[in-house]
Amino acid sequence: MTSAPPDRSRTSPPSATATAGGSRRALDESTIGSTVTTARTRIVGERTGWLADAVVATVRAIQAIRSGAVRSLRAISSVVTPLGWTVAAVVPLALAGGFAWGWSELIVWGVTGVALGFVAALYLIGRTRLSMHLVPPAHRIAVGDLASATLHVNNPTRRRSFAQVVDVPVGRDIVETSIAGLAPGHTTERELVVPTERRGRFTLGPVRTVRADPIGLVRREIVYTDALDLVVHPKTIDIPSTSSGLVRDLEGQPTRDLTPSDLAFHALREYVPGDDRRHIHWKSTAKTGRFMVRQFEETRRSHLIVALSIASIDFGSDDEFELAVSVTGSLGARAIRDAREVSVVVSAVTPEFAKRAVVAVRALSTLTPTRLLDDLALVEHGPAALGILDVARLAGDSARGVSVAFLVVGSTVTPARLRSAAAGFPPSVEVVAIVCDPDHIPGRRRLGTFTVVTIGSLTDLRRAMRGAVSW
Repeated sequence: MTSAPPDRSRTSPPSATATAGGSRRALDESTIGSTVTTARTRIVGERTGWLADAVVATVRAIQAIRSGAVRSLRAISSVVTPLGWTVAAVVPLALAGGFAWGWSELIVWGVTGVALGFVAALYLIGRTRLSMHLVPPAHRIAVGDLASATLHVNNPTRRRSFAQVVDVPVGRDIVETSIAGLAPGHTTERELVVPTERRGRFTLGPVRTVRADPIGLVRREIVYTDALDLVVHPKTIDIPSTSSGLVRDLEGQPTRDLTPSDLAFHALREYVPGDDRRHIHWKSTAKTGRFMVRQFEETRRSHLIVALSIASIDFGSDDEFELAVSVTGSLGARAIRDAREVSVVVSAVTPEFAKRAVVAVRALSTLTPTRLLDDLALVEHGPAALGILDVARLAGDSARGVSVAFLVVGSTVTPARLRSAAAGFPPSVEVVAIVCDPDHIPGRRRLGTFTVVTIGSLTDLRRAMRGAVSW
């Protein structure tokens, strides 16, 4: 048998296929190349040759010069002071006017300006390559405490460093310290006294050195460390435990409210459907033949609330307000340490351009004493804050289960306003108004249904919390 020859019409030669594929790839590359636009194509188009290369080189040179000029201008602007720019603008005018009009005075001014600029430039030459590390004090310190930061300075170079002065910003203040010259590889430490006259959150650092000429034409700052946060707490005092003294006397007393479950037994009554069967008094039930249950008087719950007014009208001076903040921190911190349920609230502040007043109170964190003092460190008084009347009313509306309420105010709050503020709490809440007045004789008196305690210092607060009768 004879095999049939293959059908060559259906199969193309490999060479033909490869040629077709190569043609398609070449067509695709030419198409893609025609659609890609580069900087060179935008400048010279489709022209080639040495002229196109010269145009590209010229454009590159112009871009490099422009970039260098921008960097130089930024570097100069960062070190030249406004006085330096003024001198730089006046000197050419003085020289030009002096030579044009023959005024020797203008020439002298111009030459003097050039000399001052040359001397100022000498102060910018060189840089001391030191390694510095700033160790802050305790993250949270109190007003008046002695606090210092430690600055570690190392010279890692092979040359001896020159003596210099470093600046360490602390809030709005600047602490300066001098560093003597260091030999190669040597290390030194400097103690920086941190001012703690004012509570708040401040920024410590960055450590920097300043190079400037005596006239003030140039000024260059070199930063060595990052800025750190520093919290200065209000000054507080360790008062007696709230389980004794004044709070002990105010709490734990039975009220006139009756409840089916508490500690203070009141009487027996007949069983009503829904009563807890655990409170059935079986001996009385056996005598009367009817189910009798115990009835109790509701005792005060161990929940304290401290309300601080931050309205400027409630304080006669800044010292009174600082004392009020310290009193609030002392009461709240003591209650937190005693594992009591405590709430600390301050007035809400209405924004400057608000359409209407903000009628609310702001609750501070009472998770730990540190968290509470962190919040109190940022509290400031102002005219746009709610007064003690609104604070007491808002706090009284949410005073569920509160047994004692402390109202911390200044000397400008009259007894009539205190009486109105105390009326904002339910009758079952014992209200104590603490008036912070350093110029008044300390004491404690009963004013209607609430107690008024006047203190002039934190020491007076400790005596008041002990429940002393005489002062």
